[in-house]
This record gives sequence, structure tokens and C-alpha cells, in this order.
Amino acid sequence: MNVQVLTPDELVFEGEAKMVTLPGLGGKFQILDNHAPLIAALGEGTITIDGKNVTIASGFVEVVDNKVTVLAEGSKAE
Repeated sequence: MNVQVLTPDELVFEGEAKMVTLPGLGGKFQILDNHAPLIAALGEGTITIDGKNVTIASGFVEVVDNKVTVLAEGSKAE
């Protein structure tokens, strides 16, 4: 699946991945290849994309047509 992590200032990550772990408001959750469509709010925490980490303060994720788009605030790649 294609994954993009965007902030108002920059494109933090773009690439293919098999799994994405996200910090949801109710706890962490994972998106796998061919996931059902989804829109969710994100809290403070770490996004893990196939072993690469990005720390965010908050944001939203949209999953549609095997594409994951994260719109984040306070992002920092690790």
C-alpha cells in the first residue's frame, strides 16, 4: 500500500509499506495491506511504517483504495 505522512510544512514520508501502526485516540491500531476504508483521529504518539518511526502531536488518517494518508501536526521523523 502507498503511505504518505504530511504536515502543513512538508511531506515527511512517502513510500510503499506492508503495515502502519498509528496512535489512535483510544490506543494504537494497525493498518495492513488492502484495509477497509477508514477515517480516524490520531493522538500524540509514534507512527511506525515498516520499522521507520515518525512522532506526531495529533492528526487524522484516511485509508482508501489501498492508500494511507496521514495529516499530522508536530511531526518529527526519527
